[in-house]
Amino acid sequence: MIYAEIALKIVIGLIGLIVVTRLLGKKEMSQVTPLDFVYALVLGGILEEGIYDQQVSIWQILFAVAVWGVSIYAIEVLGQKKDGVKEMLKGKPSLIIRNGKLDHKQLKKNHLDLEQLRTMLRKQGVFTLREVRDLYLEPGGDISVKLHTKSDSVTPDILGLIPEDDAPSTLVIEEGEIKVKELQSIGKTKEWLLRELKKENYDRIKDIFYGEWSETNGFYIQTYSRSK
Repeated sequence: MIYAEIALKIVIGLIGLIVVTRLLGKKEMSQVTPLDFVYALVLGGILEEGIYDQQVSIWQILFAVAVWGVSIYAIEVLGQKKDGVKEMLKGKPSLIIRNGKLDHKQLKKNHLDLEQLRTMLRKQGVFTLREVRDLYLEPGGDISVKLHTKSDSVTPDILGLIPEDDAPSTLVIEEGEIKVKELQSIGKTKEWLLRELKKENYDRIKDIFYGEWSETNGFYIQTYSRSK
């Protein structure tokens, strides 16, 4: 009898998971928000506590799953009808880069550092911030990127040219601090960096919010005044 009851609880739990999944709608994993994850996590906790506890009856599990499912459905419907509720529950995209300018406050608000941002960009096939015009951090944690439009539609292939590949960029200054290890990885020193920055009319490292360097394109700098 105990095994039959456990089996029945598992079947009920499976049905509950299917129902909750249907309530959340057809979403890709990248579209699942933190709140959607909490929905499933809490339901999993309800089932975990009830399956092996003989004091918890099948009817109690059914009741808990039903209440949780109805609550989720109500929240989803309310979120679709009320923009304010939807924003509170699901969040909204954050504009991290606007017209090529980093938003320092938005980075801090979303607990995102510059190296994390660069990693996310590399996954999108973008290896330098100089190419980015606008960047949105979506509620699910992924990013949407709009690159700068090229000056014209003429390509190297049309002109019969063979362009050199751009060298990868390296983050050398982050929030007013020199990245010594990164400099060492490209065979450069702190003294070299200070000397080269002075040639670019940057005398104070503390004024630089973001600084990258590549062998082919040189420096790409954004100061705190530009990033705010």
